[in-house]
Amino acid sequence: MDDFKKDLKLQIIEALNLQGMNPDDIDNTAPLFGEGLGLDSIDSLELMVLLERNYGIKIEDAREGRKVLESIDAMAAYIEANRKK
Repeated sequence: MDDFKKDLKLQIIEALNLQGMNPDDIDNTAPLFGEGLGLDSIDSLELMVLLERNYGIKIEDAREGRKVLESIDAMAAYIEANRKK
């Protein structure tokens, strides 16, 4: 799963154009929004597009989306449980 999380971080860095960042800069357990990585609501839309495009996962419920996008660990676990094979 560690390689998967690293790949996920790379996808996020690329999708959000987080220049100067590398996967090691993102803590797996840190919040992606607010005090953690500092992402905002526009970034959350980009992450939703990333989930749908790369993993076939479409999240309709905003509350569910907040839980999924909480951290790298949360995203990775959700993707593993719900990705379209």
